Amino acid sequence: MPDLTPILFERRVLAARLQRAAALGPVRFLLDRVADEMDERLHAVLREFTATADLWTPGELTLQRFPDLVHVAIDPSGSEALPFAPDSLDLVVSALALQFANDLPGVLAQLRRALKPDGLFLAALTGGDTLTELRQAFAAAEAEIEGGVSPRVAPAADLRDLGALLQRAGFALPVTDVDRVVVRYDHAFALMQDLRRMGATNVLIERRKTPLRRATLSRMAQIYADRFSDPDGRIRATFEIVWLSGWSPHESQQQPLKRGSAKVSLEEAVKGKR
Repeated sequence: MPDLTPILFERRVLAARLQRAAALGPVRFLLDRVADEMDERLHAVLREFTATADLWTPGELTLQRFPDLVHVAIDPSGSEALPFAPDSLDLVVSALALQFANDLPGVLAQLRRALKPDGLFLAALTGGDTLTELRQAFAAAEAEIEGGVSPRVAPAADLRDLGALLQRAGFALPVTDVDRVVVRYDHAFALMQDLRRMGATNVLIERRKTPLRRATLSRMAQIYADRFSDPDGRIRATFEIVWLSGWSPHESQQQPLKRGSAKVSLEEAVKGKR
């Protein structure tokens, strides 16, 4: 049966742009923030992890508790087949990478199989509101100058959908939450330069392949400044960070009560509070 998974991203191009970012001198402030938060979340987990891996994080992920993470880079061929044996890992983390997966359900299923019982998966990826200001400014400028809008953002799943994907992949105790980070810049071109050095520019299959007109870029920067600047003239850029976590099932984990096992009915419980 043919694979019907839609291909949204050119992952070969993504790998090349990450290499270019490393050569330019990577901008790491967002990755460092995510790493700090990941350290805090992992320090709250009171158990030992020995076999650990980092999946696809752009640039090496540095965690205080796990200095010996095995880093798995994006496959330049574009393949999303993971190099993990079944039941081989205690912990898999990923930072700012899974938003570029063409088959996120398939990747999650592979990670679930790779984890030992009671193994943990923890990831942070960018959500749909990331760079909303830049996208709006580009859309308005292209519509005004060129009479049309080119694709700049892929469909993004909401928290409920992502929680359902974790359950579908077989994870127990799935948790999702969101952190929003607002960064300020002198102008839109400074933001775009940072995005190049993050390897975070557009890699959609359907993206525009021809260079933008200088007039369109200039108008985009003007619209951005008009709509999204603070009183001091600096512009705002939003990054939405979505957190996912789930455990490989194990008998020691808390289990939901079986249907019909409650000893007091809901009606009796409500009456008892009156």
